[in-house]
Amino acid sequence: MSESKLAGQFFDAAIGLLQRVRDEEAPRIAAAGTAVADAVASGNRLFAFGAGHSSLPAQDVVYRAGGLALMNFLAVPGTAGVDVMPATLGSALERVDGLAGAVLDSSPAAAGDVLVVISLSGRNALPVEMAMNARALGLKVIGVTSIAYAEGTRSRHASGTFLKDHCDIVVDSKIAVGDAELSLDGIEAPFAPASTVVTSAIMQAVLAAAAGELAARGLEVPLLRSGNVDGGHEWNGRVMREYGDRIFYRH
Repeated sequence: MSESKLAGQFFDAAIGLLQRVRDEEAPRIAAAGTAVADAVASGNRLFAFGAGHSSLPAQDVVYRAGGLALMNFLAVPGTAGVDVMPATLGSALERVDGLAGAVLDSSPAAAGDVLVVISLSGRNALPVEMAMNARALGLKVIGVTSIAYAEGTRSRHASGTFLKDHCDIVVDSKIAVGDAELSLDGIEAPFAPASTVVTSAIMQAVLAAAAGELAARGLEVPLLRSGNVDGGHEWNGRVMREYGDRIFYRH
């Protein structure tokens, strides 16, 4: 079977976006890594939130071999990927005012902690209010979003603002409005979204920067190892015991 031209074009598009993020967002990624390292060093907690498909990069850094054990997923019922039926309900919940505040109030997140809010468009009530309320509680908020959406769409929040307007640090994913990299005569809609690939890479880059920062300070980096390598379970058990007061996904 011959190579698919479209498959190659998607890889090229994704690689191009990753290169742009690496070159243009390096200062923000470094700053986000420092913020994460500061929270780890000071005994604070780490949380990641995303709704719909934006939840996937958030979940990807939680309880992950090679990842920071202290990263917790801040779950909003019904919005973590496509975990409700009908799936369209998840999209509707992203537009509900007040939901973010209720979730934060019942979570262990507190002043001094770090929350990464991931939202491709950054225009719906849930991510906007998640960032707003988190900052009001004294958390440091890192936003991962597409600035193109803020420039090319209207906010769905009553304030008229976007996620980017309520963050201490904003990393731009560079994804174009519509999140579809390819088009072809005979196919009526654009296709091949790259936001998950790019945003997941951003999250891993931020945590890599944080690990380097902690090591430079002479501090232990509380990483998890694969349970499928010899000694992995023992290593992870020690990390869980030593940092258990900041790990919430095991309870």
